[in-house]
Amino acid sequence: MPAGIALAGRMMGKILTDRQRAVLALVVRQYTETAQPVGSKAVVEQFGLGVSPATIRNEMAFLEEQGYLMHPHTSAGRVPTEMGYRFFVENLMGDARLPEHEQTLIRHQFHQSGLDLDQWARLAATVLSRVAHGAALVTKPRVSMSHFKHLELISIRETMVLLVLVLQEGVVTQRMITIRESETEETLTRTSNRFNDLLRGLTAAEIAEKSLTLNLFESGIRQLIVDLMEESDHEGLVDVYRHGLVNVLEAPEFAETDAGRQVIQALEEKRLLGTLSREMLTSSGVQVIIGGEGRWQDLSECSVILSRYGWHNQVTGFLGVLGPMRMPYGRTISAVRYVSEVLSELVRSLYVDSDEQLR
Repeated sequence: MPAGIALAGRMMGKILTDRQRAVLALVVRQYTETAQPVGSKAVVEQFGLGVSPATIRNEMAFLEEQGYLMHPHTSAGRVPTEMGYRFFVENLMGDARLPEHEQTLIRHQFHQSGLDLDQWARLAATVLSRVAHGAALVTKPRVSMSHFKHLELISIRETMVLLVLVLQEGVVTQRMITIRESETEETLTRTSNRFNDLLRGLTAAEIAEKSLTLNLFESGIRQLIVDLMEESDHEGLVDVYRHGLVNVLEAPEFAETDAGRQVIQALEEKRLLGTLSREMLTSSGVQVIIGGEGRWQDLSECSVILSRYGWHNQVTGFLGVLGPMRMPYGRTISAVRYVSEVLSELVRSLYVDSDEQLR
């Protein structure tokens, strides 16, 4: 498998001969270009394998029997299955790269956009959609985990307190809480000051794990701080810039079905994106999801190529391309990888100082 690429589902299958691998690769590439089932005669005529159509038919029949190809009822040709596409990406695709002139153009476009996070995300979505002719999805870079800065507890009435939480990343959260027994302003101030001294700069996980001697009221406040910080960590992960969704609807596979519209609806509702984005935070390299991999029913007719970008695990976003399974995988994967590299360089220039620390 090409370096830096991970398939969400790994496959097992019978070992293929060199000719069977060549036939499968040709069928995938031809079907990707034409959206028409591929017959043995076309393979022989167009690619000159030096064997008869009967021999190729036998090889294609074997590939179908093994689950790599399928035979549409209305055609004499064959098309790849999910398993066929997966084998192609893992074993036959090669390490494709965008042509140098396209890389130069893309990099020039980003450097013209200035230090504007929104512009970077919009441009990345536009570039990916154009290059891969699919639906591009891009999130802005953000600090992966928030850090505690300041807490204020303000008495509103006897058993009601306003909690104001300020994070180092500039996020301010307010939450009205009801307590069992009234607390004096002095107690609220003392509690706030204690947490401000003990928790400054810590993440939600570090606060939850920190060994502290707390009374019942303070324990409740700590848990609320952790909950609010975890909410903040997950907010914005599905604030996605999209471009080229019409490309999915225009794909021949979706012309006479509702599959394309179901995918668009799933993306608009953000449910699917929330799951994918959280998984991307713990992944590396380019991730390839083919046919939903049995996990995402809304993607059963699609493939998604995703990559995280940013600086280490501290400032990150993700980007990707969604399209039909009949996708030009080499070009799409290379585009996602390259744009991810460019965005990572830009994020590093904006957020990281010369000592490799966050500014």
